[in-house]
Amino acid sequence: MSRGAPLPLAEGRLAALAWGEASAPTWLALHGWLDNAASFARLAPLLVERLGIRLVALDFSGHGHSRHRPGNDDYAIWDYCHDTLDALNELGLERAPLLAHSMGAGVSCLLAAAMPERVESLTLIDGLGVLTTEAEHAPQQLRKGLRAHRRPTSSAPRYPDSESAVAARVAGGVTPIDADTARPLVLRNLIEDRDGHLALRTDPRLLRPSPVRFTPEQAEAMLSAIRCPVLCVEGEEGIFAARPAARKARAAVAQLQRRVLPGGHHLHLEPARVSAVAEAIVVGRA
Repeated sequence: MSRGAPLPLAEGRLAALAWGEASAPTWLALHGWLDNAASFARLAPLLVERLGIRLVALDFSGHGHSRHRPGNDDYAIWDYCHDTLDALNELGLERAPLLAHSMGAGVSCLLAAAMPERVESLTLIDGLGVLTTEAEHAPQQLRKGLRAHRRPTSSAPRYPDSESAVAARVAGGVTPIDADTARPLVLRNLIEDRDGHLALRTDPRLLRPSPVRFTPEQAEAMLSAIRCPVLCVEGEEGIFAARPAARKARAAVAQLQRRVLPGGHHLHLEPARVSAVAEAIVVGRA
């Protein structure tokens, strides 16, 4: 696994990892919720070699090495659109292909719908569009968000060593993941305390439920507005295809290619699956 080069962006507010030559055509990669730029640590070197590109993987605000939001502010998915635009501007990119996983796929879809002039194409891994709440459930969603915001924020978990942190991610992850797949994500997300213990860099506020979500109708309108080419690579054991709204989401996109491969939600990071993911992306770009 090739190590990406650290890359500060937006006056140090955002962090990233970069693979490939700075002079090569640049793709921007966007990770999933509670993950970080190391999500692409196994896929990026393969794409750089096969496509002759530079790949820059961003840490969203509150994730990885990027700064936390100030004060007690919550994180909304559209805030990550600003992170993406800031990264594009810093890299001198008026328009670029986006490679995105899970929540990052949702962010990239919003950006492609709202600002199509900035997005050349979308390559999405086990994700398409955003999580939604039916309009009649909006009051309950707001209640959950308000109550969570007013509770004291929990301190970050601490671990005696990195393998304990990896084991905790495997045991308590939102989606199934094994230790080999999780390790790059966890290692990038650790910081050493004064007493030698390791803590998570991730902002605990990311665990708060969103006070407001798009309705299904709004989410579908966003997908229908996307005009760039979209390649969606899904895992057979992933989470996207199992969602009831997945078929409707795919049907809303005008230019969609779909590839379903063996693997889970993080199939692009699974050591045994990443080569097939890279191949699907290379073929899909042909």
